[in-house]
Amino acid sequence: MRKSDKESGKGGGKAGRPTRTAYDKALGLLARREHSRRELKQKLERGGFEREESTAALERLGDQGYQDDDRFAGSLVRSRVGQGYGPARIRAELRSQGIADARIRELIEAADVDWHDLAANQLRRRYGKPSTDPAERARRAQFLLRRGFAAATVRVLTHADAEDADDD
Repeated sequence: MRKSDKESGKGGGKAGRPTRTAYDKALGLLARREHSRRELKQKLERGGFEREESTAALERLGDQGYQDDDRFAGSLVRSRVGQGYGPARIRAELRSQGIADARIRELIEAADVDWHDLAANQLRRRYGKPSTDPAERARRAQFLLRRGFAAATVRVLTHADAEDADDD
């Protein structure tokens, strides 16, 4: 039961319908997309559910196989790679969701992505032709760094940009 319902003595929701439980709310969220345990817990607590009820609901969902941090993490990695993000950005997002560092390393290695090619494709998609202008190269480097690619990869690609432009 929500804190506000308990305090006001109300037991039902709108028009006499029963109030949703933390379990129902979390199950509804999981029906839309995968969520980490941490993310669900935060959403339930922001929704006014008591900590004990939220914890019990998350335990039940985990036992039933509806919520699984490993499945969530794998889904997030595949999604972010598909969106063109680099390993540093993916790692930071997984960490913020409470995924262990060892598991993050495993997932990123298992993704089997050529990060250099992915970064090059993002650069080409965003900017098109190579540039020799130092300010433009810096702008492109910042773009790749924000997307989570390694500095060494960015350096190689932005300098290759300049060499390619010189060849034209």
